[in-house]
Amino acid sequence: MVQANWTSVTMFFFLGFSHYPKVEVIIFMLCLLMYLITLLGNTILISITILDSHLHTPMYFFLSNLSFLDIWYTSSALTPMLANFVSGENTISFSGCASQMYVSLAMGSTECVLLSMMAYDRYVAICNPLRYSIIMNRRVCVQIAGSSWLTGCLTALVETVPVLHLSLCGNSIINHFTCEILAVLKMACVDTSVVQLIMLVISILLLPLPMLLICVSYAFILSNILRISSVDGRSKAFSTCAAHLTVVVLFYGTALSMYLKPSAVNSQEIDKFMALIYAGLTPMLNPIIYSLRNKEVKMAVKKLLMKNPFSTSLLLSLNNIGKGTHSSR
Repeated sequence: MVQANWTSVTMFFFLGFSHYPKVEVIIFMLCLLMYLITLLGNTILISITILDSHLHTPMYFFLSNLSFLDIWYTSSALTPMLANFVSGENTISFSGCASQMYVSLAMGSTECVLLSMMAYDRYVAICNPLRYSIIMNRRVCVQIAGSSWLTGCLTALVETVPVLHLSLCGNSIINHFTCEILAVLKMACVDTSVVQLIMLVISILLLPLPMLLICVSYAFILSNILRISSVDGRSKAFSTCAAHLTVVVLFYGTALSMYLKPSAVNSQEIDKFMALIYAGLTPMLNPIIYSLRNKEVKMAVKKLLMKNPFSTSLLLSLNNIGKGTHSSR
């Protein structure tokens, strides 16, 4: 079997969804739709958090960071896939593959830490409302966001560098639609136990531990909410946490199924579809989830759209869709 180092490889070939030729076009259209909605939704969310002074709060500061990394992650994963489908080449360069692997790992790791920090922000807001502005001041928020990004970028570097030093087998064909680290590891000719151990340690640090912090935060939040006598107060407290909890379940559920699944479960085709959900569906749903029942975000979006005369019809359409969804429930 032919062996090659990463440095001697100039091009990789993706198998993608070539085993399903009848649904490739459908997958392409769905990915394109998810990507466009992700760009639009997250860009609007970032814009309104910057332009609307009422949203200059820690929660929306963290939310804008989440939207920014979602754009980066989805772009790194889906843009090459969409471009390859149009060109019909299904290839990526060595530098492109290394960059794609690093960016996807960095953005995913950063989101793990950031979501746990957002849970802490909700804990302070509900359990210590009088001291909220003091505890979560601008300096602390910047430090929390900065540490999340730094942790994600450093852990991604620790995972990526060892993989780039492995000897690869075969003809540089990656059985995936992106340079996903688990798919690349399967091309290695040498023992990858050290790399897998590094990945396992980092996965434990970035998945179960942040989840533990989230669970502890929400245990205190729930205990505090149950002591609120007002029904409106309880409803408002629950609504501020519902969106974050939904995003946490969606993100961590997909991540755990990908990176901490039993070794006996080894289906590359399942991994591809899970990666599609992780890279496309979750970032697309995040801005929708956070704005669906959020009056502040809805008002900010209306203000932003009203400034543009061509957006009136779009706003009316969105309102009609919302009314139709509400009536169907």
